[in-house]
Amino acid sequence: MKGTFSPAARLGPEKLRALVAHIRAWAGELGFSAVGIADTDLSAAEPRLAAWLAAGFFGDMDYMARHGLKRARPQELVPGTLRVISVRMDYLPKARDARAVLANPERAYVSRYALGRDYHKVLRQRLEHLARRIAAHVGPFRYRVFTDSAPVMEVELARKAGLGWRGKHSLLLSREGGSWFFLGEIYTDLPLPVDAPLPDHCGTCQACLDVCPTGAIVSPYVVDARRCISYLTIEHKGSIPLPLRPLMGNRIYGCDDCQLFCPWNRFARQSAVADFQVRHDLDDGALTELFAWSEAEFETRLAGSAIRRIGHERWLRNIAVALGNAPTSPAVIAALDARRDHPSALVREHVAWALSRHGL
Repeated sequence: MKGTFSPAARLGPEKLRALVAHIRAWAGELGFSAVGIADTDLSAAEPRLAAWLAAGFFGDMDYMARHGLKRARPQELVPGTLRVISVRMDYLPKARDARAVLANPERAYVSRYALGRDYHKVLRQRLEHLARRIAAHVGPFRYRVFTDSAPVMEVELARKAGLGWRGKHSLLLSREGGSWFFLGEIYTDLPLPVDAPLPDHCGTCQACLDVCPTGAIVSPYVVDARRCISYLTIEHKGSIPLPLRPLMGNRIYGCDDCQLFCPWNRFARQSAVADFQVRHDLDDGALTELFAWSEAEFETRLAGSAIRRIGHERWLRNIAVALGNAPTSPAVIAALDARRDHPSALVREHVAWALSRHGL
């Protein structure tokens, strides 16, 4: 989106208000559960972002520091942006009870968002479709779509757009949908009327802080990614810190505890989007069986899944930790022993740690 503003950006106020009504209707037809409009002024969020970066809470996600405050300045990311169309898409699948899986140390816990198809592709395609619907109605306009794919402050933009409020776990919360949803954005030069933010409804509750297995939520609204199990199992490429391994339990990809115990998620609804439904029984897989997957099996079974991007090596690293936390049994010992001489030093290290947990 470069150059001068598009002709559609010169629509009058009445046509812009009518366009927003159409956008909401079209978004609903595409499976989005809510849509809101925000301006691009995120200056109030800049100090919090700067403090978070200065504290090093981004871990080895170097791109966070590299982009710096650009994340809070939409017009620097996409010149000409006047408004952000923010959307919400519910993803909670029909799956085995999450708390029951967490309570069974022989099973693997996978974050609910990753049980189906990769949300990046699903949301991006539908956002592009929505943008094309807008263009068909008003003519060509300048835009760019995002979904967790660029330096975008998704939660802050969604908050400004009236889709919810920021919970103390740093995720967006909605009275109607809890937090089990994805966010996506369309940056545009259309001067659409903006929506009003919603008030905070967390009150004195701090269930998310209390339940976090590793204490990663260091204070309300502040997460130290270096301690977060989602970061450790997904973004972190190296060895998982020894003190944190026992705290990870059977969580092999992501962590949902702060959502599972949030009172507002009592109101969350299961997603109607087929792409997010459980694939390959990942909602309750046996650790020993998943650990036995060859690299070819990993690539084939997880094709189209967000999990695939961590690669087979980190998949084995994560499961080795979970097996180290599992009850000692012949099946667990045999599974670990089979990977004792794995070509990857990273895998061997975590397997050795797991075996030591079983006295071997």
